[in-house]
Amino acid sequence: MLILGLARPMVAQIDYRNLDDHRPVSTEDAYPVERHAFELILPYHFEAGSGGANVHAVVPEITYGAFANAQIGFKAPFATVSGAGSRETGLSGLSLFALYNLNTDGPWIPALSLRGDLSLPLGSLGGDGSRFTLTAIATRSWGMMRAHLNGSWTFGSDEPPAAFEAADRWSASIAVDRAVIRRSLLLIGEVAVGEAVRGAPTGVNAALGFRWQWTPTVVLDGGVERRLRESAGSDIGLTIGLSYAFALRSLMPGGR
Repeated sequence: MLILGLARPMVAQIDYRNLDDHRPVSTEDAYPVERHAFELILPYHFEAGSGGANVHAVVPEITYGAFANAQIGFKAPFATVSGAGSRETGLSGLSLFALYNLNTDGPWIPALSLRGDLSLPLGSLGGDGSRFTLTAIATRSWGMMRAHLNGSWTFGSDEPPAAFEAADRWSASIAVDRAVIRRSLLLIGEVAVGEAVRGAPTGVNAALGFRWQWTPTVVLDGGVERRLRESAGSDIGLTIGLSYAFALRSLMPGGR
């Protein structure tokens, strides 16, 4: 009884190893946030395109572990697009998403998940027409290393897409990450291919990133992306952001 009376809540690392889409690379892992947990994400992105076109964007995102092995959420990109003597700022669409994890990583098969994203053409930079993207995700672990494979296909309108974070008509990516420094820092490398709209040149990109557990509930991430083909994609992309994990007592089982 004395030991229990002196005990304090244990603070642990909870989120640095969760790869979210575009945080800091486009590939995500197969695991959702914990049930009843929220994750607030506040990233900043910069893209330097061909012909001098630049994009600055902030993409607020909120994710909730609504059910066991499942998460739901939404994100709303705000972007500024400049180039050729013009400049426009506005909402670049609104995305609603859900992810369901089918199984955990085992001896014979990787962790598998399905994700669906509904992109709505809201805002001055949101494009025209709605899109629905279905993504298959696999994650395989080997000790402190993991490999991830993503493949997606988008249904709906082709043009014009949103100015920022428009879903590719199809895409595929592979990423490898490794935990270092007492498992509080994650390093990630990625290669991704995709086609923005039907008939467009296929883009090939390489990216490097990190995720660092700043506090038990706050994660800092950053990454850099570079296109490997001149025919498609931005010259270079940079991202840095914070994520904050929390829970609301009223939404917990038996909470008040």
